[in-house]
Amino acid sequence: MPIEGFDYKGFATSMAEQARELVPKELEDREKDYVVKTLGNFTLLAGEALYNDESLKLTPEQAVFITQVIAEWSFHKSIDLIHSGILPQYWDGIMQKIAFTIFEVAKQAVIRNIPQDQMLQAVEHHVVKVYKSSIEELEQKGIINEEVKNRAESQSNIDAMAQQVQEEQQRQQAEAAKQEKKEREEVQKRREDVKKQRQQKTVTELQGISNKQMKLMTLALVLKILSQDKVTTILNKFDADDSMQISKYMDMADLESHLDGALVTDCLKEIKEFLPTKRKLTKENVLGDLLRIYRTSPREQIEKIVKNERPLVKRFLSQAYDGEFSDLPLRVAGIVAQYVEDSI
Repeated sequence: MPIEGFDYKGFATSMAEQARELVPKELEDREKDYVVKTLGNFTLLAGEALYNDESLKLTPEQAVFITQVIAEWSFHKSIDLIHSGILPQYWDGIMQKIAFTIFEVAKQAVIRNIPQDQMLQAVEHHVVKVYKSSIEELEQKGIINEEVKNRAESQSNIDAMAQQVQEEQQRQQAEAAKQEKKEREEVQKRREDVKKQRQQKTVTELQGISNKQMKLMTLALVLKILSQDKVTTILNKFDADDSMQISKYMDMADLESHLDGALVTDCLKEIKEFLPTKRKLTKENVLGDLLRIYRTSPREQIEKIVKNERPLVKRFLSQAYDGEFSDLPLRVAGIVAQYVEDSI
């Protein structure tokens, strides 16, 4: 019984139509016609043979698969022959050998339930082998010379198409990446425009507030989340007027409503530029800090600060006056110097 559901005629016509769309544009019309006609004929013959061979007991899917493999290789190898330089009267003989080889290898592989990937590898191996032996036979008969033989054997339309697909994928990926970058830049520009508009609006709303006041308000906003001890230490570093102004801002319940987030960020960045950076703890730096304190503060004031400290600390501070570093551990010395500076 023929394979029910396997329309080999319709399938052959469909494959030929698809081939016409894929034939390389640089081929002449007669060459394009040859590719389409050859593929259509071999596909039709193979499909008919499978359809009528009841002994194979193939499913429609298996019959379609075998026929499609023949169609694809017929397409690629006929193009290879056109590019090879071999005269057209020898093309059909080579293509018939290739089609018959594919038909037998694929049919046996399906009958033996060989996995499709292994079957395709076997088909490719035998196609290349038959194609090469056919070309060598033409050379042995003196029909083609070595130059044509080498050119024919170097042809591989299937690899060329794979390369084209890869290049197209890379091109599409590059275009997608370019488009994504453009969209990111547009989003960033919109954000910057919104930020500028917000800043302009805020500046208009806060026309009476100077840049210094904005910084003090920003600092007050930060200090509101710190402990009282830290707040006191920081405020002591400002002059009395600024310290009092910061304290007033901290007491404002709606301080946040008077500040724009973008402007706060800008102020914090500006304030950060003037903050001292943490230096490496060295004997030279500790002594330098103490000598700077000694130049601006009376010795009696410093001695009063450390009058209840251990003798080791007092000796360290005394030797520091002479630019000497005692045997006090460096980490402890750094703490002592910071304590003296904070207590002045």
